[in-house]
Amino acid sequence: MKLSQTGMGVTKLSNIDEMYPGQSILMQTGQLVQYGAGIFGYNTIPLLVRKNIEKIIEETLNKYGCIEVLLPTLQPDTIWKNSGRYDTYVNDGTMLITESNKGTFCLAPTGEEAMLEFAREKLKSYKNLPVTFYQIGEKYRNEIRTRGYLLRGKAFPMLDAYSFDIDEESMAKSYENVRKAFIEIFEKIGLDVIVIVADNGAMGGKKSEEFMLISSQGEDKILYDEKTKIGLNTEILEREDYKEYLKKEYGIEDISGFKEIRTMELGHIFQLGTRYSEMMNGKYINKEGTESLYYMGCYGIGVSRTLAALYEESLIKDEKYGPNGFVLPEAIAPFKVQIVPKIENEEKLKLANNIYEDLQKQGINAILDDRTAVTMGAKIKDCKILGTPYLIVIGDKQEGENIEIENIKTGEKENIKISEIANFFKK
Repeated sequence: MKLSQTGMGVTKLSNIDEMYPGQSILMQTGQLVQYGAGIFGYNTIPLLVRKNIEKIIEETLNKYGCIEVLLPTLQPDTIWKNSGRYDTYVNDGTMLITESNKGTFCLAPTGEEAMLEFAREKLKSYKNLPVTFYQIGEKYRNEIRTRGYLLRGKAFPMLDAYSFDIDEESMAKSYENVRKAFIEIFEKIGLDVIVIVADNGAMGGKKSEEFMLISSQGEDKILYDEKTKIGLNTEILEREDYKEYLKKEYGIEDISGFKEIRTMELGHIFQLGTRYSEMMNGKYINKEGTESLYYMGCYGIGVSRTLAALYEESLIKDEKYGPNGFVLPEAIAPFKVQIVPKIENEEKLKLANNIYEDLQKQGINAILDDRTAVTMGAKIKDCKILGTPYLIVIGDKQEGENIEIENIKTGEKENIKISEIANFFKK
């Protein structure tokens, strides 16, 4: 990518939001654009980071035997009335609806109803089970109190998956399969999440767990044992049978050593049992030739929320001026290196273009800062704004066949032969 083609000018940071400095920087530099409360547009690099997150999710779930589908987000009200949740979602203002001469339609806040409608036509026999379908798409919730930019918005991309099984034992196996996949997904993204005991709440079912990031920016308070790495949502304690529930479902007998910490929820998984199958008549033909209800599981990851958490975790700070940019993890950064040449020197500019084109040919995404009205110092600063892990400066100090590559996160610099630059990044 050549920066001259993006329209990016000189960036100046001021009055950075102390609570959410990472996303504040994205807003001030035009990488996020706000259209209204909880409604955002993505510029090139955050969009590519989001796509990389989605790619990790897709590849990992495929590896664990899940099947990708895509269902409409604009849905007729009839499927919500069939489940009995229409009045609840409309009355509490969560679901956005529109009326037309063809009927009333809903913008989906979640996907259980649509997925069960989809599965009923495909999974008619026990021979078709078990299966886990998933999709990544927009969801819409009329959040009265939007918060934290992408952390709680009205429109947001989400991974939602649903497993269908013949009985409770099989449902538990599917649940564990997706649980392992989620742990692997967050490891690949570079976020150190903890899996905690959660309350099923309005979703119903008997068991659920949340994937939490320990963060002062989170709106959840959990109880956590640092020794065992076991945590639980404080909502659990509101259950009258919480002691019996914790012991039976999770083997937790004593929480006296747990301490309260603040966390950010990135994912949530549920064992739903037959609740939605009963509400929407979700049945298959069993081995005996009679009808049985699906046992279902439900699994979600907030893609935009994960993106926001990644940027906040990737924040870097200047000792004097405070937060001044990011270093995105190498595995997920859309561009590995930013090349900053001395534009007025034709020889240096030519060398920069040659390196850039060679990297592109070899499948290594790079940024060439070819802007003419920006100083070298400002360009180097912008490397941090864009989150690029490595920097190559081709100025007066560069001589001969070697080039200096700087690791932005560590500050370490390494002299590499120009002919070996591509191999350096391949390694």
